[in-house]
Amino acid sequence: MTGRTANCPNCGAPVLFIWSGAVQTTCAYCQSVLVRHDVDLMRVGTVGDVPPDASPIQRGATGRWRNRGFTVVGRIVYEHARGAWSEWHLRFDDGKGGWLSDAQLEWAVTELVEPTPALPRDPLGQGRGIMRGMTLQHGGEMYTVTSVTRARYRGVEGELPFVYWDKAEVPFADLRTPSARFATIDYSEDPPLFFAGEFVTFESLQLGGLREFEGWPLPR
Repeated sequence: MTGRTANCPNCGAPVLFIWSGAVQTTCAYCQSVLVRHDVDLMRVGTVGDVPPDASPIQRGATGRWRNRGFTVVGRIVYEHARGAWSEWHLRFDDGKGGWLSDAQLEWAVTELVEPTPALPRDPLGQGRGIMRGMTLQHGGEMYTVTSVTRARYRGVEGELPFVYWDKAEVPFADLRTPSARFATIDYSEDPPLFFAGEFVTFESLQLGGLREFEGWPLPR
């Protein structure tokens, strides 16, 4: 992973890439959403303000999962009728990507599964036909749909592996197994995407470079 710097085409401020393969990033100064075309950056819009939160995770933090080191390089904040959560974009030392879900102190790490397994039938399309209790078998585990949430992005920051800034409400189906495996079906694409991983404890991630709050000790 090699850090590179470019200049924002809107305000001229330096834009530091922690992950050189990023497709999209944001300018920390003028909040422009910047899409990368070869060596050029193009402004495609302005990011919504990332809502204030008390998460200790921040861009540049490092950690480990399944014996692989990772760096946090970006984030998507989603909001829905009952709250919000963050999906932190991870880049592993082996060059692969992943996501750390940060939802009210419940943590899960997932990776995109390719090729996509046969997903629960969705007769109405866009996740509208997905119901709680549907099942999916993957990797020797039986997953059960435990929730279906329609959410929209509230804000983005840092580096993402795709262009993501102007999408409307998107359905997500969360699945779990009795052995604490976790998966999500993301209906922002057609065909939908399947991410699988597991619930983790904060301590197990061996995180470093965390955000500090005055008067608060860092989590251990």
